[in-house]
Amino acid sequence: MTEFVVTGLKNALERFEAACKRRPQELSSILPRLVAVSKTKPNELVIAAYEAGQRHFGENYVQELNQKGNDPEILLKCPDIRWHFIGRLQRNKIPKVINTPNLFMVETVDSARLATALHDAWGKFGKEPLRVMVQVNTSAEEAKGGLIPEEAPDLVSHLLEKCPNLKFAGLMTIGQYGYDLSRGPNPDFQVLIKCRQNVCQKLGLNMEEVELSMGMSDDFEHAIEVGSTNVRVGSSIFGAREYKPKSPTPP
Repeated sequence: MTEFVVTGLKNALERFEAACKRRPQELSSILPRLVAVSKTKPNELVIAAYEAGQRHFGENYVQELNQKGNDPEILLKCPDIRWHFIGRLQRNKIPKVINTPNLFMVETVDSARLATALHDAWGKFGKEPLRVMVQVNTSAEEAKGGLIPEEAPDLVSHLLEKCPNLKFAGLMTIGQYGYDLSRGPNPDFQVLIKCRQNVCQKLGLNMEEVELSMGMSDDFEHAIEVGSTNVRVGSSIFGAREYKPKSPTPP
């Protein structure tokens, strides 16, 4: 099983690097980041990917992030691991997230209340600011988290002015699953690109310093080609996710 992950990571990196070479000249100086999403996968596969050279890992669930991040074997064998939280975050779950060793970034901040709560909690550690991204719902799907693009400048302004314990790193979107690229560039990615332009123009920020987290296993190459700096790849590396079967409903 660990050999499968090593092969999957190698193949994903080959596709990743090829996509980087296809980026336009104006994007060629920016090297994207590959985040291996280990959701539902056992610790041994995280360790195998780490030992094969991967450093950035993402988790969707607070409990799983906290368990893996605090696992003694992962702490011992993966000292330079960098965790990204990429799932929906509730304020009452913030303590578990920030008590994860080697937490690198929270990519799903979507309200001023959540930002303030995360800022206050992280400030008790006395560490350097925690990197965060603002999640934007570019597909207008009710089931997905994130604010509407027009609200992004206000939240980014709140982060910059009211949350010194947090470091605004960029914008993130999940986007519509299974978009057919034969129809043209993914519109969700284009919305996020325009959202960054709007945020930077309104707040006087340098666009090269504002990341775009977009692209997953089925579309990360296209995302890189159009400007993503952070792609979240799970099944292409670890295989299909494994969910526990639900308990049968009693008669």
